[in-house]
Amino acid sequence: MVLSLLSVNETDAQSNATPLCFSINSPTFKPNHTIASAYFSAVFSGLGLSSNLFALVVLAKTFQHTKSRSRSSFLLFLGGLVFTDFMGLLVTGSIVVSFHITHFNWRQLDPHCHFCNFMGMSMVFYGLCPLLLGAAMAIERYIGINRPFSRSTAMTNSRACSTVAIVWVTAGCISLLPLAGLGNYHLQVPGSWCFLNIGSKPLDMTFSLIFSLVGLLSLAVSFLLNTVSVITLLRVCCGQDGRQRRRDYEVEMMVQLILIMAIASICWCPLLVFIAQTVLSGSELKVGRLLLWLRFATWNQILDPWVYILFRRAVLKRVAPNMDWSRDSIASLSTSLRRLTRASLGGTGDRSENIRTHPDKTRREETPLPVQNIPASPCSV
Repeated sequence: MVLSLLSVNETDAQSNATPLCFSINSPTFKPNHTIASAYFSAVFSGLGLSSNLFALVVLAKTFQHTKSRSRSSFLLFLGGLVFTDFMGLLVTGSIVVSFHITHFNWRQLDPHCHFCNFMGMSMVFYGLCPLLLGAAMAIERYIGINRPFSRSTAMTNSRACSTVAIVWVTAGCISLLPLAGLGNYHLQVPGSWCFLNIGSKPLDMTFSLIFSLVGLLSLAVSFLLNTVSVITLLRVCCGQDGRQRRRDYEVEMMVQLILIMAIASICWCPLLVFIAQTVLSGSELKVGRLLLWLRFATWNQILDPWVYILFRRAVLKRVAPNMDWSRDSIASLSTSLRRLTRASLGGTGDRSENIRTHPDKTRREETPLPVQNIPASPCSV
């Protein structure tokens, strides 16, 4: 009789054993399912998916009519970014919307945490990919602007596709680290999503730091290289080489890349810094802040495609048709501003600018006239 009771108790204990992905939220919380949550998630996902799909169509048409190698490789990078954002919203958004509509039970649907691990991997993968792709695009533009001759032989369309694939593989390997024992994925409040466990255990802390530091490092690389590229591009456009090399497309690509970097920094820095600060300080996780910054970060997937949709020369010319968007007008405007600045500093800048822009004319003006031997007249004597 005693043995039978022990066996019954053991079976009950095994049946009530909490899977690892639910261990930090046991017993399972009961989130407040409201129709507003379902509507918000559905509208948010639908807006992001339609925006990225529209951007993919525009990118495909532009790529077909592009003859410049530098622009075609940049479009491939941008296409990889938009496609990644589209798939990220499709995968994670479908899970969240399904949870709000069907109110499914995670423990019954996923007793072995496979589904939760998949969503956690998706959150990490589709979170790191835009940041890593932004850094790869910054490197490509840096080489294209500062090392144009070495880039012409090194960067091709196939090489650009390979770089995008390498970024995907890198983000995928990082997302697989919890399955190898480094960190864990857990169900998060309010029960509609799974994410990495920001806990006090050494392995959880290590994986959280890897995720946040890789993202912050990608943003830092993008900021540094884009700053150098912008400075170099301004020098080329405002200098004598601006009339010899066509830079209008490179200015357009650089503006788009700067906006992509700014959006990624604004959307992701709060979440990445929050995770790193929570882990390093050893303080208790503030779930409300985590939800707030995560929702803030998801706006990156919606805003990225609109950077390319809106900030193209064709669109800017339609918005402001009276403004000259050509390279010559930009160079002349920059030269005029520089002349005005130098004149206000002492007036010596105009002469140096005149010598630089018109060396032959200046040389003729400075050459002394030849001295002729004029015979002396009687009157002069």
